[in-house]
Amino acid sequence: MPLYLDDVAPGMTFETGTYTMDEARMKAFAAEFDPQYFHLDDEAAKTSMFGGLAASGWHTAAATMRLIVESLDMAGGIVGSGGEISWTRPVRAGDVLRVRSEVIEVVPSKSKPDRGAVTLRSETRNQHDEVVQVFTSRTVLRRRPT
Repeated sequence: MPLYLDDVAPGMTFETGTYTMDEARMKAFAAEFDPQYFHLDDEAAKTSMFGGLAASGWHTAAATMRLIVESLDMAGGIVGSGGEISWTRPVRAGDVLRVRSEVIEVVPSKSKPDRGAVTLRSETRNQHDEVVQVFTSRTVLRRRPT
């Protein structure tokens, strides 16, 4: 059952399923979108500030998006209108990621009464419960039809 703006309130939380970061996928993603040596070369990555192969932050963000989309049925889809992201520790091959999102703010639109904005704070955590990414996003969400 889809969630509408009218269904969410500050303080509500949502949990996702899991996503396992695969080394081959990490390297393929990096080769296409973030071709830096610490995402591509195991040996060279040992000399980097990460001390070993690390997933691109953008790959972590994409995995986070997938987890949220698979877990939250938002009316009209998950349509972003801005946000802030930070990566707090490297993601490694074999890490099992999950996301916990909390509704921070709900603001009905004054100019478009059929929708509003929801601010979500989403923490992506690994299998050790360590936060690897924090993403605070503004999402456009439809209101329930009358």
